[in-house]
Amino acid sequence: MDFIRIQDKIISWQKIENSLQKILQMRARGFSQQEVADRLNIDRTFISRLEGLGELRKGQSIACFGFPLSNKEEIQSILEKEGVEYSLLMTEQERQDFINKRSGKELLNVLMDLIADARRYDVVICIGSDERIKLMEGVLDGQIISVEIGTSPITEDKWLDPAVIREILRSIRTARLK
Repeated sequence: MDFIRIQDKIISWQKIENSLQKILQMRARGFSQQEVADRLNIDRTFISRLEGLGELRKGQSIACFGFPLSNKEEIQSILEKEGVEYSLLMTEQERQDFINKRSGKELLNVLMDLIADARRYDVVICIGSDERIKLMEGVLDGQIISVEIGTSPITEDKWLDPAVIREILRSIRTARLK
């Protein structure tokens, strides 16, 4: 077993390798970065940076953000099957929990991390209210594909036709081939 001394700490290289393998295996099985972070008690941004560090694939990368969705699991499944690299989908209750369980400072830090993550992708699919989509379009540099599911403020889950997401992903793939 390899050990590395850093000042007064002894670091186990094997422990680091095992942890990295577990993180990447969970992500490959479809767990979100936040789910992995919560289960392994690590910072989600570490996972994001780890993936960026090891990324080999070039070309259009795709992310999807959306809320509040009543058929979140169905849309998530489509995104995963179609190879969307990053997604953050929430129901209204999950969105409220996301906001309410954090202090203002924590919420600002998480939102800044999410914006930084989203800016790494070539194409970002934004699902939400008219005002939330305008906000995302103003913050992100890359190509934004907007899917409006209502006018602000939306206070209840909305159903999104899965065919809409499939068509968007088909269009992106077609554009990649040209």
